Amino acid sequence: MQTTTIATVLDKIINQQQLPLEQVIERYFSPAYRQRTNGIREDREGFTQHAGKLREISVGAKIDVLDELRTGPLYATRHRVLCTKRDGTEVLMEVYMFAELDDAGRFLRIEETTLMLEGSEGDRHLGSAK
Repeated sequence: MQTTTIATVLDKIINQQQLPLEQVIERYFSPAYRQRTNGIREDREGFTQHAGKLREISVGAKIDVLDELRTGPLYATRHRVLCTKRDGTEVLMEVYMFAELDDAGRFLRIEETTLMLEGSEGDRHLGSAK
């Protein structure tokens, strides 16, 4: 089983935009993937749309994992993402994430809450933008 980390996955989605998004999703997200971000629920297709939107508006991101815990298939982090948008502005989000991985090491489920630390009011929902 591969050891999947949120830093690796976000790096592939945001910073390695030359990689086909479908390839990244297939490698790191189970077909049965479900996510809830700030109360908004979506399946893998909805998340793929969100990841595509992140690529559309971002030129890069710095991911800092502040806390990380893992036991069996359960994985939790507190991490910050400093996202540089195509217009040059930056958004700093802190994310509290609880996840479960499948037997292949892909995300099966993520429950997360985001907190914008820096950015404009229009960036507040970046964690669920589509």
